[in-house]
Amino acid sequence: MKSADDLKKTLFRIHDKGYKAYQDIEGLYLFSQYELSVDRVQPDPFAPPSRVRAVISLKKWKIFSDLWENKTRRIAFCDFIGRQVHQAILNLTSKPRGTGKSGMIGIEAGGPEILERTAVVINGETMELRLTVGLPAAGRTVQGMEAVSIFFEDLPKVIQQGVFQFPNLGLEVKHFVDAFEDQEWLRTALDEKDLVAFVPEGAILPRESGISSRPLAMGPVPFYPPQELSMSLQLPHKGRMNGLGLPKGVTLIVGGGFHGKSTLLRALELGIYSHIPGDGREYVVSDASAVKIRAEDGRFVEKVNISPFIKSLPLLRDTLRFSTDNASGSTSQAANIMEALELGAKVLLIDEDTSATNFMIRDRRMQELVQKSHEPITPFVDKVRQLYQDLGISTILVMGGSGDYFEAADTVIWMNNYRPFCVTDRTREIAQQFPGHRLAEGGEGFGEITARLPKPESFDPSRGNREVRIEAKGRETLVYGEKDIDLSFLEQLVETGQTRAIGRFIHLYATKYLENSAHLKEGLLKALVEIEEKGLDFLMPYKIGNLTKPRLFEIAGAVNRLRSLQIKPK
Repeated sequence: MKSADDLKKTLFRIHDKGYKAYQDIEGLYLFSQYELSVDRVQPDPFAPPSRVRAVISLKKWKIFSDLWENKTRRIAFCDFIGRQVHQAILNLTSKPRGTGKSGMIGIEAGGPEILERTAVVINGETMELRLTVGLPAAGRTVQGMEAVSIFFEDLPKVIQQGVFQFPNLGLEVKHFVDAFEDQEWLRTALDEKDLVAFVPEGAILPRESGISSRPLAMGPVPFYPPQELSMSLQLPHKGRMNGLGLPKGVTLIVGGGFHGKSTLLRALELGIYSHIPGDGREYVVSDASAVKIRAEDGRFVEKVNISPFIKSLPLLRDTLRFSTDNASGSTSQAANIMEALELGAKVLLIDEDTSATNFMIRDRRMQELVQKSHEPITPFVDKVRQLYQDLGISTILVMGGSGDYFEAADTVIWMNNYRPFCVTDRTREIAQQFPGHRLAEGGEGFGEITARLPKPESFDPSRGNREVRIEAKGRETLVYGEKDIDLSFLEQLVETGQTRAIGRFIHLYATKYLENSAHLKEGLLKALVEIEEKGLDFLMPYKIGNLTKPRLFEIAGAVNRLRSLQIKPK
């Protein structure tokens, strides 16, 4: 290991040389309070920034070790530190330091969701901060003096403010970690209490805007549970908490336009994750297997059994193993449901605004005009009850335009000015007073869920002269070899780091587990178990700070949208 002075001398020496001279600084350096590892130097100032790690001993902070004593608390503590470091970077007042990405310091801190990331990692008694640094240049000439300022002024300041100040924030850190542990506990407790979701009293669900995850600051309406669905739970740290307990079964969320129906559903979609204190949606938790379902025009679909919903398509197209390069709204929504069920989803979340109308409902008048013998689609209204009765799969459905779901519903919540009211009894009265006269089209049972197994040749990560090219282009696009996978309709994907990790999960699955698995779910679960044991670092051949752990459902969602996917015959 070299000394910090060695790094400074090297930077002085390479000042005004060509940019490749920066490669001389790769290595490990001992600073007074941490070790600095320069892992990778960028090839030019316009390339992705260089990767560095600050390795900090935790031995002197044993008094605080309860903050990272188990994996759950460790995830939250690392998340907190990452946010503190990110804020310390924002607090820097240094001037621009050259061309391209010169002088940029970064860390993946995430949004309001508390997630397992590789940005801050605790191994034994050390903690690593994984940062990116844009090494400064004038054109493509090394600016060694500016680099000295980064490594000996800016970075120490960031680490001092982001890490070494945490003992002074003892109560804040403990509250953060305890809140995460409480939310994780609450999510695991839902099933035994026959719930699919919980929304706490006082939650602020509306967001600042459609593109912002920040809570609405002006005039928000705190969530107050209706008496009929109100319950109290004893959390490990926070203690007694009141809120709305949403029972298993079929739940309708109804109400007028702009009164908060979709806002509530969106909070439940993201209730699969725990949230930071102050987000407004902390302690809003949903079943960990809840999957948002929507129509997806133009989707690629490979040999999915959509026969519970769609049969006897024109031109004799097979719906037991349905394939298309350009799915319609109804076939894509059917495929999305069946793929979710194939992976083990226990809760479906559906909004009529993002659904195919002909998939959701077929009223009595249309049934009379177009006889069932001429209509291949069995609408969701005729299957939603069977999903729960036959398979134990619950549905939460936003529906403001049709009362034909009244007979199928176990629970009905009316949103009025962002306030929920339980109107289940009133809904049943209306259903009796104004019968729908629909003809049931769902048959005697839901139908078969078919497990599928991809062919190994589906997964070729190579591109040009690169054996493996897997990268994320933002949250919504994953590059896998020659293919771009569109993930924009996977609405529970929240970070680009998850997209990066998904690509690597697919590669791990394809190279290690595919051929020894009976079906897609089994192989992906094996890969997830290995990552659970060995950490996200196992996905990469080198240490990197921009991976975030995804769910099984989003990994499978990417596999199912890979246009080179081929499914083995039965």
